[in-house]
Amino acid sequence: MIAVIDYDAGNIKSVEKALLALGETAVITRDKEKILSAEKVVLPGVGAFGDAMEKIRGYGLDEIIQEVVLRKTPFLGICLGLQLLFESSEETPGVEGLGILKGKIVKIPDALGLKVPQIGWNSLKFPNTGRLFRGISEDSYVYFVHSYYLQAEEPEIVTATTEYAAQIHASVEKENVFACQFHPEKSSDVGLQILRNFVTL
Repeated sequence: MIAVIDYDAGNIKSVEKALLALGETAVITRDKEKILSAEKVVLPGVGAFGDAMEKIRGYGLDEIIQEVVLRKTPFLGICLGLQLLFESSEETPGVEGLGILKGKIVKIPDALGLKVPQIGWNSLKFPNTGRLFRGISEDSYVYFVHSYYLQAEEPEIVTATTEYAAQIHASVEKENVFACQFHPEKSSDVGLQILRNFVTL
């Protein structure tokens, strides 16, 4: 069973739907026992960093997520779920993230001809080998919706990058923790393969 963490964020149902399409049993939940007994855990979501952290702490999910990570259960953050794994975000100064990974979330800079938020398809480069990208060619396209992006402190954990007014750390992997800034559940066959790689770890 895959636990999809429910903290009142948007876009959670589409992740559940994609996992069901892969033949997986997925449960949207904030129940501690269900999350801790899951074989894999996913933290999806779109929304604002500060609001999300307030809800995660309010539901006691921050401690549950830390425990999942300590237990070495494969854990996947998607979009806002990636950002929350890090220490801070320019979107909400003074609000601490989960701090599971080192780095900060910063605003996409203004650039001529590029709109913020970035909404659409962009290609990936693979600076380091990532288990999420097995069987996926470099320069494959995935779907992004975001105004803020990751600057990871540890370059060795960055498994995918993309260019949009800056070099964006699009995916990271460290031990049992994986995260994507893009939406694999909305990225057609490439995205389904990424999710398949995660669920078959």
